[in-house]
Amino acid sequence: MNEPFPAPVTLETDRLTLRPPTAEDVDALTAACQDPEIQRWTVVPSPYRRADAEFFVEKLAAPGWAQGSATWCVVERTTGELVGTQALSHRGPGRAEIGYWATAGARGRGLTLEAVREVCRWGFAERGLRRIDWTAYVGNEPSHRLAVKAGFTVEGVLRSWAEQRGVFHDVWMGSLLAGEAGLPG
Repeated sequence: MNEPFPAPVTLETDRLTLRPPTAEDVDALTAACQDPEIQRWTVVPSPYRRADAEFFVEKLAAPGWAQGSATWCVVERTTGELVGTQALSHRGPGRAEIGYWATAGARGRGLTLEAVREVCRWGFAERGLRRIDWTAYVGNEPSHRLAVKAGFTVEGVLRSWAEQRGVFHDVWMGSLLAGEAGLPG
């Protein structure tokens, strides 16, 4: 996963297209990140401004592909609507960490689970990963439930592990290994 990608990759599922963020996504990203739950459970800036979405697209997501970390906008195929983001960030030889958020309108519809499964499938099958890590701030029950449904094994709590806007939080840590949950290994 530490090797750069020759080009960004688009993934598709029955209901979703996962594609690299572009300038055309800035308004939708800005609107989505006004959601207090996204700001509560992620490291997106708060308050979230249009300039933050531009920075995300231009300075984080686009260069990340060249560094071996992948970021996607998750778009519902039937509507073309942004329903979330997914990222698979390089964390060492054969290892990456998945990150995701979903818009308020997408929650509870199984879309993020579908996207997580596709990203993990791709990471194992196409990038040769042996392990994908998942972390979430302790208390983020929706992320915890989704990770378990996706086949992640929750391994424990890492105390004072993750920094968010100057505050350190305990996090749940989990993993999915190649070959688990019916994914190719």
